[in-house]
Amino acid sequence: MTLNAAVKRHVHDGLNALPRDLGLAGSVFARDLVWHGQHPVNDGVGLDGEVWVAACGHSVGTFDKPLFGIPATGHLASLRYGEFHRVDNKGLILEVVTLWDLIGLMQQAGVDPLPPSPGIPLFSPGPRRHDGVRLETVDPVEGAKTLALMMAMGKGLGEYDGRTLESMAQERFWSPTMLWYGPAGIGSNRRLRGFQDFHQRPFLTAFPDRRGAPNKVRIGDGDFIASRGWPSLEMTQTGPWLGHPATGRAITMRVMDWWRREGDWLAENWVYIDIPHVFGQFGRDLFAEMRALAAKR
Repeated sequence: MTLNAAVKRHVHDGLNALPRDLGLAGSVFARDLVWHGQHPVNDGVGLDGEVWVAACGHSVGTFDKPLFGIPATGHLASLRYGEFHRVDNKGLILEVVTLWDLIGLMQQAGVDPLPPSPGIPLFSPGPRRHDGVRLETVDPVEGAKTLALMMAMGKGLGEYDGRTLESMAQERFWSPTMLWYGPAGIGSNRRLRGFQDFHQRPFLTAFPDRRGAPNKVRIGDGDFIASRGWPSLEMTQTGPWLGHPATGRAITMRVMDWWRREGDWLAENWVYIDIPHVFGQFGRDLFAEMRALAAKR
């Protein structure tokens, strides 16, 4: 998909102006806006030839008031976010899908109900080349090349034999110096070995039958790609994950991904997972557990 520069700039400038003037909402969002958010927001309907625009990053500021029961700290905090916006040809937003890393905010408030992350709990940076804001119209050939590489990598994931990670031969697709920036609860890592040790092996142990779900959006934009599903995956939890034992339950998982291609390799990957929504399907309310931790302080 090739994105028109004027549409991307309208969404970028409009969303950046909203925190200063909420009265601009009518010029940014359609009145029949559809909203899909992470748990506990979930789905809703908003203000009374389409394409998608995607963005990820951090909202940084002073955490002055509680959010979904997460106690305010009164100090600097960062909320990692991913978002997809479906827009018309003028840039008016018709549908929003968001994923906020609320586990990361719980960690900063000292009330995280999950065990320590297997990976590094890193404040994930932007692209190494400092070129992550892409407001111009880009060469569609390059976007198609990036999309094809990601799709080939995904096909390789489907070659898992249920026993060894080597069966997927992921070294065909990832840079030797790859960086994988995961959500709080999983953490970040470097190189294929780190990706395998801290995310892939625990994930496949827990969900060996994972498969793609419908309702996907993929955007190739030069050497970047954004992808999301609502949900992205369907699977059965037959092993432990993030400290929770196997339940045998069929679950879905909401995921957003951004990748950067470097030549013929995937070099960086920013990953967002709605972990509270997954745990809700396990039968656990992470927000209730978080409130119990806060009450003990």
